[in-house]
This record gives sequence, C-alpha cells and structure tokens, in this order.
Amino acid sequence: MPDLRTFRPGGSRIVAYGVAVLMVVLTVVIGVALPSYVEFTPFELATLAAILVAVLVLLHAVGRSVVRVTDDGIEVVNGYRTRRVAWSQVKGFAMNDGAPWPTMVYGDDERMILFAIQRSDGAYADDAVAYLRGRVT
Repeated sequence: MPDLRTFRPGGSRIVAYGVAVLMVVLTVVIGVALPSYVEFTPFELATLAAILVAVLVLLHAVGRSVVRVTDDGIEVVNGYRTRRVAWSQVKGFAMNDGAPWPTMVYGDDERMILFAIQRSDGAYADDAVAYLRGRVT
C-alpha cells in the first residue's frame, strides 16, 4: 500500500475558522444590542456586509490550504489556487531557519510556497518537509 499523505495547517487553520465564527457571532450580537434609534442606511449595511464577507473569504482561503501527496505528484492548494506538479518536475524542498513555510522548487527553477505546512506547527512541519524530501527521486 502506498504511503500517501495530506498536510493541512494546524494552528493557523484553527485560528482562521475560530476568528470567522467569532466575527459572525459578534456581528449578530452587536446588531441585536444596538439601541433602536441607531439606524443604518442601505449603503452602510451593504458596506458592512461586504467587509464581513471579504474577511470571511480570506480566512477560508487560509483554512482550506492543503498539500496532497500522490504517487503521480504533489497537489498544492494555496488559498483558492490549486496546482499539480509531477514528481519528475520536483527538484526539492527548502525550509530555511526562520521561514514561515517551506518552498518547493520545480520545473525551470520555479518556486511555490507550501502554505499548508506552517513553521508554527513545530515538529509536524519538520516531519512533513522530511517526508516530502524523501519522496523526491
């Protein structure tokens, strides 16, 4: 059976979705708690809703980041962009001291950040990078 893995951010994913829930709850609580004489124009309500949606979309982009390893290659989802790279194109992985996430080098010296593997996750990130380096042929 092949050793295939999926890597997702730990702490940053929890923070992203936690903040999203908190923002929605606070928006509802503040909206209900406002005195009756406070009124918003439709334009103000639309602006507040647009800001809330934009922040939720950005937080979801952080939370949905993933790195999937298959026998054919590696699939990287950073935010709302998905890329697939064959193992034959992958040259290596780097995670320098102090770097917040690893970088994959592939193709003609192209580089891609692997946002799903966060340095703040500690040993999990180190193990993930070691595993990915071991898969490069």
